[in-house]
Amino acid sequence: MGKRGKQYRQVKETYDSSKPYSVEEGLDLVSKVHFAKFDESVDVAVRLGVDPKRADQMVRGTVTLPHGTGKQVRIVAFAKGEKEKEAQEAGADFVGGEDLVKKISEEGWVDFDKAVATPDMMSLVGKIGKILGPRGLMPNPKVGTVTFDLKKAVQELKAGKTEFRVDKVRNVHVPIGKVSFGSEKLRENFMVLLDALIRAKPAASKGTYLKNVSVSTTMGPGVKIDAANVRTLLR
Repeated sequence: MGKRGKQYRQVKETYDSSKPYSVEEGLDLVSKVHFAKFDESVDVAVRLGVDPKRADQMVRGTVTLPHGTGKQVRIVAFAKGEKEKEAQEAGADFVGGEDLVKKISEEGWVDFDKAVATPDMMSLVGKIGKILGPRGLMPNPKVGTVTFDLKKAVQELKAGKTEFRVDKVRNVHVPIGKVSFGSEKLRENFMVLLDALIRAKPAASKGTYLKNVSVSTTMGPGVKIDAANVRTLLR
């Protein structure tokens, strides 16, 4: 890792980065140690006690944050006929079928954040799976983005529905808002997210499930959160 900038080092010296803080203290602190001039995102990183190489220990799901993420979500909807109109009226930013697939496959266009599709469009969308998949943009029935109810799917994504998935090194990374939200809204989003993660615990997972929890801003240093405090608050 390269050398950190002066501002990063200065704010990190203002608190004990090795100490795990309570949820309330940690989220209050992370709002204070940011230094960028823009409204930074606040992200949660959780290390889980699972083995993601085993299918029965995969952790994946969705959660609707009560205050959203603070990000304007650009949505592509793959649909035709009446469903195309439904997606447009629900607020999808780009709607189409073969034209969108062609644009993505030939131009490499991926200027959007989420994608939804009706089941009958998936044979077409599958042709660009190698482009969408690695970017986390492939519609998936398990998270509600392959459905005939496009109105509901689009509106939920616009309202802050967020997907989470454990990576190959057992970590889950999810944005929970912006610094400008303030500690109270961040805390509410944080607790809803952690509750969803705990509910998604695989039955095959043994031992400590929540290993480590931390929060950080886009540019700022991480703040450790006491996992035991999280578990206590969610009982």
